[in-house]
Amino acid sequence: MTTALAAATSVASSSSSDAEMGGLSGMVLRLIDALGEWGVALMLFVETVFPPIPSEVILPLAGFLAGAGRMNLVLVLVLATLGSYVGALVLYWLGRVIGFERTVRWLGKLPLVDEDDFRKAAGWFHRHGRSAVLFGRLVPIVRSLISLPAGADRMNLVSFSVFTIIGSGVWNSLLVLGGAALGTQYEKIEGYTEWIDRGMYAAIAGVVIVFVVRRVRRSRAEKADRRRSGVTPS
Repeated sequence: MTTALAAATSVASSSSSDAEMGGLSGMVLRLIDALGEWGVALMLFVETVFPPIPSEVILPLAGFLAGAGRMNLVLVLVLATLGSYVGALVLYWLGRVIGFERTVRWLGKLPLVDEDDFRKAAGWFHRHGRSAVLFGRLVPIVRSLISLPAGADRMNLVSFSVFTIIGSGVWNSLLVLGGAALGTQYEKIEGYTEWIDRGMYAAIAGVVIVFVVRRVRRSRAEKADRRRSGVTPS
């Protein structure tokens, strides 16, 4: 089965034959290739505001295309970090202008977004202070949501921007450069593309399962609380 990686290989080697892309990795790879470097920035912006979209999928594939000669590696790194920063600014200003609780209630209604994740990010911020904005960018989920409590606590915008750009730049570079290294060795990994698809499907299924389990537990807890509050002393 010809996969997205094999297709990128044939394009990178200037082959005249058209390879058919397949699988989830092929779909994402085709989308990234069509949108280009600015598309990566847009995806990272959305990923920052909407955490269930994983940068762990987007950035390695963008790096792979850069390693295969389809994208400019430096431009991918710069624009990915720009997208992350602009997305972080959106959450920062939501927290600062609207407030933490109201923003959490709004965003908690989005699919695959859980209010508990926002509160965990807020706890991380309050435990570690401003350094959480820097080091939190290296922690899944936290790296996106840490901006909200930072804005609600009115963290200095310059400090927030510097920490966000450095932390996001480090995280993005690790993933993009890892993908670029694979892009230069596509012939060696071509046989593993099916396992890449399986890993991506498993990751998506894991996110959905965790979300459903957490929602069910929360619903049961809320019902139990309502029953307890409705009981009157005999």
